[in-house]
Amino acid sequence: MKCLIVDDNDMARLMLSQLVTQTGLLEVTGECRDAMEAHQYISRNFPDLVFLDIEMPGMNGIELLKSLPKKPLIIFTTSNKDYALEAFELNVIDYLLKPVTLPRLLQAIDKAREVMRRDNTEVNNIDDDYIFIRDNGALKKVKLEDILWIEAMGDYIKIYTPGKWHIVHTTLKAVEEKIRSPRLMRIHRSYIVALDKIDSIEDGALNIMNTPIPVAESYRSQLMKKLKLL
Repeated sequence: MKCLIVDDNDMARLMLSQLVTQTGLLEVTGECRDAMEAHQYISRNFPDLVFLDIEMPGMNGIELLKSLPKKPLIIFTTSNKDYALEAFELNVIDYLLKPVTLPRLLQAIDKAREVMRRDNTEVNNIDDDYIFIRDNGALKKVKLEDILWIEAMGDYIKIYTPGKWHIVHTTLKAVEEKIRSPRLMRIHRSYIVALDKIDSIEDGALNIMNTPIPVAESYRSQLMKKLKLL
């Protein structure tokens, strides 16, 4: 995997570059000291992964990410914990607090490599009962009744089924357009859930198999109408 390091601090870039090289898992193909320079580099070279500082003069890292028409995998690096929620909503791979340590960096790289390894290109052949997804060059059937929930991850989605999950290179909007199932419903900008798999709902979130999933206020009324309430 080829990666780009974006940080306005020269020492921070140097230290992260040394750590990345030390892992032996990534190739650092570029370094940028501000968002505008990074935007141009990404547009020309499109690295697999970008280590992106958030707090930079001018355009910050979050604004840069939002401005990219085609987004590489992103790992935020920052000294400020306050951006964690917004980073989660942007579906970045990970959120590293400075100073970055080697063990924590390895965890983040593993996440990115897993997404790349399971790089499926699309959801195919939608039917009433199943879908086909591309998995490592082969088409694999996933029964709609087995889907627990679907999570957006930038330019990818993660389909959760009992005991396993699948990563597909597509968007939740594309899934909504292709899968016409009354048991699946969008309840957040980042989530589609199977209504029959919901175990409980409280405090602005629902639970499926002990996993809390946020419910956006804009979807709450529609969700309540679809549930069988006594």
